[in-house]
Amino acid sequence: MRLSKVLEALGGSLKKYINDADPDLAGIQMDSRKVKPGDLFVAISGYQIDGHQFIQEAIDNGAAAVIGENELEIAVPYIQVFDSRLALGRAASAYYQHPSRKHTVIGITGTNGKTTVSYILKHILEHAGKSCSLLGTVSYIINNEVYKPSNTTPDALQIQELMANSNDEFVVLEVSSHALKQYRIEGLELDYGLFTNLSHDHLDYHPTIEDYFEAKTLMYNYMKQEGSAVVSMLTEWGEKLTDLLSAKEIPVYSMGNNETDDLKIGDIKLNGATRFEVKMGGIVYPLTFPSPGLHNVYNAAMAFLTAIKIGIHPDVITDALKTFPGVPGRFEMISHPEGATFIIDYAHTKDAIEYCLQAAQEHDAVKIKHIFGFRGERDKTKREHMVKASAAMSDEFILTFDDLNGVSEDEMEDELKELNERFGMNKGKVITDRTIAIQEAWESAGMGEWILITGKGPEEYQTIYGLPTSSDKDTLLYLQKQQDKEKIIG
Repeated sequence: MRLSKVLEALGGSLKKYINDADPDLAGIQMDSRKVKPGDLFVAISGYQIDGHQFIQEAIDNGAAAVIGENELEIAVPYIQVFDSRLALGRAASAYYQHPSRKHTVIGITGTNGKTTVSYILKHILEHAGKSCSLLGTVSYIINNEVYKPSNTTPDALQIQELMANSNDEFVVLEVSSHALKQYRIEGLELDYGLFTNLSHDHLDYHPTIEDYFEAKTLMYNYMKQEGSAVVSMLTEWGEKLTDLLSAKEIPVYSMGNNETDDLKIGDIKLNGATRFEVKMGGIVYPLTFPSPGLHNVYNAAMAFLTAIKIGIHPDVITDALKTFPGVPGRFEMISHPEGATFIIDYAHTKDAIEYCLQAAQEHDAVKIKHIFGFRGERDKTKREHMVKASAAMSDEFILTFDDLNGVSEDEMEDELKELNERFGMNKGKVITDRTIAIQEAWESAGMGEWILITGKGPEEYQTIYGLPTSSDKDTLLYLQKQQDKEKIIG
């Protein structure tokens, strides 16, 4: 593709370009080390590294042209823009010939539920005979190939390349607030925009909850002309979003408990198999869903409403929901030999923790234990609320390490002890080694107890712990095997 075609796509983000050259581009890169002869290099002003420092390296590696924000004179065509991140998305979309236009694209944003809703939708679509790519926190799945994710939402260059490589009819995409603020979905066009909920999170990145909400609303700037929104009305933020979208004349399909909602949820039964009803257009659909918890009722209902609007027959959706296999690291259940139930979940907000603990209560757990921690250099303002929620809803809890992210072990241990002393209600203790905390809970588990391990889900450990394991699930399976060995020896 000629550079001139990319320039056309930049639109109002273009500040200055003085050069008659129009090289044929071989590719686009934002990492100077990956530049090959003929590539366009986009210099990003990052939070830790400024890509403008590596422009000469990109040129030495063969860059045919460069996009950046600074005033420069260099040996190859240079395009100065107001924002390199915005320009990257537009340039990548143009280079890959606007790949989102060849798919039905479903974007999902919200604090909790994005991953589960995306997996439910993928399951429904495939049950209906459709092919579906998925880009999210747990994995990227393209043409049935699974890739390890770099972020919840890929960077703008990667996302366009992945969509271009996808031969699937549908693409389901988790959209984080960070991605929206950083223009990672710039150049995409969405058919459906889903909003699950909003609660206290990422206030290390967003100055206020209102700013966090406004970031979420940015997703709806990327709707196709015929695109529509699916919004949960179960929180005040859904109502606020609906008002904003109505002003933009974007059609909204709502889910909730109000008579005016397009889908109304009712007759919820959570003890045992999750059963509930949804009512649409005067018709009541009884649904069964394998995953426990009220939050999963909401996740399944949102997927049901979206699938209906896509055009999937209700009977197909109903059958698909019955056979949903779950999501790795999302309320993943592992049985203990003594009759206890261990749960691994990614929950890392107060609301998400409450959903998990409530599910244990609804299943008449004899005793509820909770193991969790916090990520260093992340939103500290939510930690107190998380400890209070666990202390209120569990019988015992253990505060332990999560990813330290550069925070010293001593500093994190001190904070865990302080939080426990102030808000633990004499129910908690601190065991910094995450694997040892899980081991203690495993060895003391009894019939009917539920032990929830939250915060990391399927993610691998970044810290070296006492047991030779790499994740929460790996730790539980290791303990299970060790117990089996002891029984054989005994």
